[in-house]
Amino acid sequence: MSFTTRFAPSPTGPLHLGHAYSALLAQDMARAAGGTFLLRIEDIDQSRARPEWEALIYDDLHWLGLRWPNPVMRQSERMDRYSAALDRLADMDLTYPCRCRRGDIEAAAGAPQEGVPRFGPDGRIYPGTCHARPMAEAGAEDVIRLNMDKATAALPPLGFAETGPAHEGRHALDRDHLCRAVGDIVLVRRRMGSSYHLSVVVDDADQGITDVVRGLDLFEATQIHVLLQHLLGLPTPIYHHHRLIRDDQGKRLAKRDDARAIAKYRADGATPEDIRRMVGLG
Repeated sequence: MSFTTRFAPSPTGPLHLGHAYSALLAQDMARAAGGTFLLRIEDIDQSRARPEWEALIYDDLHWLGLRWPNPVMRQSERMDRYSAALDRLADMDLTYPCRCRRGDIEAAAGAPQEGVPRFGPDGRIYPGTCHARPMAEAGAEDVIRLNMDKATAALPPLGFAETGPAHEGRHALDRDHLCRAVGDIVLVRRRMGSSYHLSVVVDDADQGITDVVRGLDLFEATQIHVLLQHLLGLPTPIYHHHRLIRDDQGKRLAKRDDARAIAKYRADGATPEDIRRMVGLG
């Protein structure tokens, strides 16, 4: 299969220099390999997604010189695919509904113990309060979690290839680490129909993604995605986690950092070549 990668922004704010770097790098890698660059709109969070932000994504990326095949995949149109994936995991008895709110989880977690991680790639590590609840009790206000202990009980040798400079090589999944330092991840968030982890593995498989190009901040989440790919019978791509573009204080850029929005640089007279130089691709 030929090299196929994607850029997958969420329409919840303006794209910034970090997005420009990720999209341009992905396109450059696809061109160098004679492959395909795809765009995907990750808009499962309809409470925050806005049409004007999605329109700006297209404008910014076209201005940067990026091109992709149409139609563009939009997650909000794919809830049936995520539901099917969830049903498969539920049929394997690997899921449960969770009614805990953030405050409940904080209270149940208690005081931190030395050497025990408090946060993992899915946020606060869930203490397992609801793990015995059956799926028959699932309600509209519940999230759906993966029972990590069950999901990894018969874990075969699994891993992924990483080509990014920070972690280049082969990485194996470790059951103890998944249970202790990742925990029972959320598969479906309240009133969203899915979660990032579930939707991204389904989307990557459906789009035939062979190489995932994304920021280094998502490296630790890759073990979750490889596990879900295994459970759902989906292929595992090659991963390339690139460096992050940071501000003058060394902080990773966020969408609220409008001062570094691509649209602002455009309005101030910058060229696409200027942006490439700013992010180190010139």
